[in-house]
Amino acid sequence: MDEKKKILIVEDEKDISEILAYNIQRQGYEVDTAFDGETGLEKALSGVFDLILLDVMLPKMDGFEICKRVREKLQTPIIILTAREEENDKIMGLDLGADDYMTKPFSIGELASRIKANIRRYSGELKKLGESTVSDGTVIKVGELVIDTENVSVRKGGKEIALSKKEYDLLCFLAKNRGSKFPQDKLLESVWGYGGYYDLRTVDVTVRRIRQKIEDDPSSPKYILNMRSVGYYITEN
Repeated sequence: MDEKKKILIVEDEKDISEILAYNIQRQGYEVDTAFDGETGLEKALSGVFDLILLDVMLPKMDGFEICKRVREKLQTPIIILTAREEENDKIMGLDLGADDYMTKPFSIGELASRIKANIRRYSGELKKLGESTVSDGTVIKVGELVIDTENVSVRKGGKEIALSKKEYDLLCFLAKNRGSKFPQDKLLESVWGYGGYYDLRTVDVTVRRIRQKIEDDPSSPKYILNMRSVGYYITEN
């Protein structure tokens, strides 16, 4: 029998936390909870969880700070849950390394779908589209970039570049499919594992984060390019 996946809920409103925990447990997951930021961070850094549901407005430490500190040490998927609707908050969460973002109120069905997709991606269960179409080797070279798929690492000019799990997945997917152009919705489906409607801005923010790390001049990228109304791609040359 497969071991149950473990989910941490960091939410200070206990009634909301209880509703989330009840419904998530019904999906077959184990659940732990924390009601303030400091406790949430301590539990999150234990490394025993397969996914973290993280509220933004928390006592003692907000969700953005927790996300930042967790991402410095772990690649555990993080879904930010918040009542905030401002675009800047969404971008901040993604910039800090969150994998997903849901604005309250949301349906339990949609949350369950997001949880499943993120855990599948993190555990390597979701096969990437076109994964075997470019190279059977474990090393992909794109200009000065060297992507080692066996060791899950990226180097440029011999120096290792620290990427989040989602940043690595997106870069690797485009590198393995060099020359092919992918619109945002196709990248969300292939890299994030989402079908149907989702915020396409997530792809743009992730691409921007990657460019800041791999490009000499992020404002004039040489690696991940974008053809307006067509999609993102990495050139074959």
